[in-house]
Amino acid sequence: MKSENSNNHASGITRRDIIKGMATVPVLGAFWGSAVAKQSYDQSVKEEILNELDIKASLPPPTGSMAGTPLRLGIIGFGIRGKQLVKASGFATSEWLTNMKEAAQKNSNDTRLQDFLEQESLNIQYTGVCDLFDVRAEEAMETVKTDQNTPKRYRTYQEMLASPDIDAVIIATPDHWHAPIAIDAVQAGKHVYVEKCMTHTIQETYDLYDAVTQSDVVFQVGHQHRQTQSFLTAQDVIRKNVLGHVSLIQACTNRNSDNGAWQYNIHEAASPSTIDWKQFLGPAPTIPFNKEHFFRWRKWWAYGTGLSGDLLTHDYDRINCLLKMGIPKYVTASGGVYAHRDGREVPDVFQVTMEYPDYSTGSTQEPGKEKGMTFLYSASLGNQYSRPTLLMGHDATMELGNSLTIYPDSRSTRYQDMLADETIDPNLPLYAYTPGREGVDGVTSATAKYFADKGLLYTYRDGKRVDSTYLHIREWLSCIRNGGQPSCGIQEGFEEAISAHMATLSYKTGQRIEWDAGAQRVVNVEEPLITSA
Repeated sequence: MKSENSNNHASGITRRDIIKGMATVPVLGAFWGSAVAKQSYDQSVKEEILNELDIKASLPPPTGSMAGTPLRLGIIGFGIRGKQLVKASGFATSEWLTNMKEAAQKNSNDTRLQDFLEQESLNIQYTGVCDLFDVRAEEAMETVKTDQNTPKRYRTYQEMLASPDIDAVIIATPDHWHAPIAIDAVQAGKHVYVEKCMTHTIQETYDLYDAVTQSDVVFQVGHQHRQTQSFLTAQDVIRKNVLGHVSLIQACTNRNSDNGAWQYNIHEAASPSTIDWKQFLGPAPTIPFNKEHFFRWRKWWAYGTGLSGDLLTHDYDRINCLLKMGIPKYVTASGGVYAHRDGREVPDVFQVTMEYPDYSTGSTQEPGKEKGMTFLYSASLGNQYSRPTLLMGHDATMELGNSLTIYPDSRSTRYQDMLADETIDPNLPLYAYTPGREGVDGVTSATAKYFADKGLLYTYRDGKRVDSTYLHIREWLSCIRNGGQPSCGIQEGFEEAISAHMATLSYKTGQRIEWDAGAQRVVNVEEPLITSA
């Protein structure tokens, strides 16, 4: 598609005209003259391209006021993610505060402590704490305690849900407890923020969906990238068909550290006397007390959902929030334990192919020519080489993370005239958007960099860095206080969980798993396999 000015730039010249004209310019004035002309030309070209694309770096709808009576929250699970969620809501552990103070003193560009201290109060009280490990429960109590509020420790989540002093709960437990606790919370009338993967099995996904849709509670799944500025801007890219028909999407996980491989630290105080082992197991098979299973639970199917539920879900959901493609028709998965032969069951190298044969993002070619899309997910926990998320369309490819870059395709239909007159160079970005500062600052590990690059640590508002999880929790709290629906509610969670479980089922059975959209069920796997952990 050619704009009105594609052959008549503000300078009245083309790139070839500049080169030809230089032959008649005296040597001493050549550099000055060409520089002025090039500057004018480049600005004109930039304006032409931006006008053609008309991409808006949009913000989400504003969330409501946090004023009024403080909401009373309970935190269920104070492990790695539980601490992060509590910090994002305004309560940091003393250890984190000390570490951040030291980091800021060593590096003036490390603004994590400053960002936290300047964060708006969410007007909440943590009136309840529940963790099965005494040390973590005590740390949680100390972290959320204030002059106005002393939290109560609950030995079981059931006791917390029965309390009239709790309005809402944040669930940050191992995956096998997500659905049982969330269902019980909904039935108790408590609002729910639950970490991904939303459920542990397909049957749980149906059960939780029914419970939430039959209630009045506000339900949010922990996909904080929905608040990330680059993803919000990418939504406008899709709306305006900048890419053309997207036939292939590539998303990757690349981590190569103990933490990234779920080799979490085992606390020296862990023992049968400090951990409620029976309650931890819950619906999982009964085994003797095992510290590694308790702290490194992601490595076993009985408690976790593997790469499907832990990391694929993030990549799936951030694409789903752009394209609204829903549950795939077919899913095929493969992989194995190739990097960490430490007794784990879940694969550490994993590939998933999700097929959408009837999906289209819109085409610039004749009607009906382009239809169908494949979503590829590739993961390794034995290598940290950075591979970007790519949405590959007929007219352009978008590289998407905490920033956004669009590259034109040399065979594009939409941009063929601009390519022909060299307004667009196929070797250079067509569009680049970085909200806020460039690069990754205040990041101290390869795993942290991975999350930052994915848009999972922070985003920007008005040039200021903001915790993405804070914005996600604020949205949930705003919906509780002011009405409305959060961006990652039960429907989004249902699509995420079913898609992830289909990948797990394919890996376990060696089959291509098929989804019947009309019947809303997996059609080619026996029911025992569907519900089995």
